[in-house]
Amino acid sequence: MTSLAVGLASGWLAYMVGMPLPWMLGAMLGNTVAALAGAPVRASMPLRNIFVPIIGVMLGSGVSAETFDALGDWSISFLVLAPFLMTAAGGSYLIYRHLGRFDPVTAYFSAMPGGLNEMLLLGGEAGGEERRIALAHASRVLLTVTFVGLFFGLVLGVQSGRSGGIWTPIGAPGVLDYLILIGCAALGVPFGRLLRLPAQRLLGPMILSAAAHVVQLVDLPPPTVFVIAAQVVMGSLIGTRFLGARLREVGRDLFLSVFSTTIMLITGVGFAWVVASLTATDLAQAFLAYSPGGLTEMSLLAFALGGDIAYVSVTHIVRIAIVVFSAPLFFRWINRR
Repeated sequence: MTSLAVGLASGWLAYMVGMPLPWMLGAMLGNTVAALAGAPVRASMPLRNIFVPIIGVMLGSGVSAETFDALGDWSISFLVLAPFLMTAAGGSYLIYRHLGRFDPVTAYFSAMPGGLNEMLLLGGEAGGEERRIALAHASRVLLTVTFVGLFFGLVLGVQSGRSGGIWTPIGAPGVLDYLILIGCAALGVPFGRLLRLPAQRLLGPMILSAAAHVVQLVDLPPPTVFVIAAQVVMGSLIGTRFLGARLREVGRDLFLSVFSTTIMLITGVGFAWVVASLTATDLAQAFLAYSPGGLTEMSLLAFALGGDIAYVSVTHIVRIAIVVFSAPLFFRWINRR
């Protein structure tokens, strides 16, 4: 539980000094520093398994009937994803291969903007250095969440909270509301497994919650305390991924991640501008959708920043699916040649 204590303290400090998205960024940065310093801030997998479905239910609450009016624009975003991924991964590969002198396999799977677990598994099976691949992806998520949170808060002036800072008390939803939402969380996990969804613990509850909100079985936002708790838990989990790493040992790899993530973010901005130019999608929302962070992390950021959760989440699902299916195929093709 040390990671949560560090996360709460860091989140509160970030809130007091006025940091954008304080509870998530504060908890994340606090646990990262603690992990690199050797503090025992281990991730609690049981806690993660409890909170991810809760986050899914929260994300589903941001979906409404109006969401489906924009489905036509989404297809263009999905079509633009492929050239975006090729450009971002290509630039990142050059950083790891030529600047970092990684071996080709490790550089390839470190550069792929897919899920950490998936790329770690595929890269390990192909003979890559698993520790470096894991560090590359953990660093990318850390840097992306930090940059996006600060950019939206300091540059765009977007405040955390979907209701403009209005506190939703824990007693606002009624007993029936809570029963429905708890049912979405409890049934959503087996529902996700049944459909063989990626990120089943997140997407299953999110789909059921979205359906409940679209048909107006529930129409209240989640209590603010749950939103804060979710941000602290997720921020803490990101930071604890660096446990066991020493800054002196991994400083060079972290330095490379800064360059790699910067290339991906700049590429994301460029392609987000293309999407915004071709569709009615807001540039800020397109940027959230094309930011190379994790599915859960970027969806939670979209929720906390009042973004279009469905659009951001689905775009990241498509991104991960494209990378997971195409990365091994392309890798085998390169090997044959």
